[in-house]
Amino acid sequence: MLGELVPQGGGDPIPLLQPKLMIGRRSSCDIVLIFPNISSQHCELELIDGYWQVRDLQSRNGVKVNGDRVTTRFLRPGDDLAIAKNHYRIQYEPSGDAPPPPEEDPFAMSLLEKAGLEKAADERRNRPRLPPVARNAPTQDKFNADEDAAMDWLMGD
Repeated sequence: MLGELVPQGGGDPIPLLQPKLMIGRRSSCDIVLIFPNISSQHCELELIDGYWQVRDLQSRNGVKVNGDRVTTRFLRPGDDLAIAKNHYRIQYEPSGDAPPPPEEDPFAMSLLEKAGLEKAADERRNRPRLPPVARNAPTQDKFNADEDAAMDWLMGD
């Protein structure tokens, strides 16, 4: 066993048995969490140089580590991992001689993104563009002979 996720609200620990695990609601995931707020493929856990890393897979309700919304983050033993609103404490023994991975830049994500109120800049850039807004057809500048005659009569010419 490479570690475990201990549910914070009670329940049995979830063993981490492989170095790469898909977490989601779909039955094909390695760790299946059957909750309505969990995406079909919510996030991925991967053991890299002896440390677990979580990566959000563009889930609707996000992933938080120690209360901070993240897209990718290395986990230290004892960290609180929130998958949507389901909280787990990760327990494992780091292996190898690799030093703990560096902390991410706290200013890399805006406060609106952390709160889930704004999409990430790269996600905004990659979204499909909408077609241009339809404009009214330009007014006709030329009139036929009958219309010209009517205008002359109305204008008193």
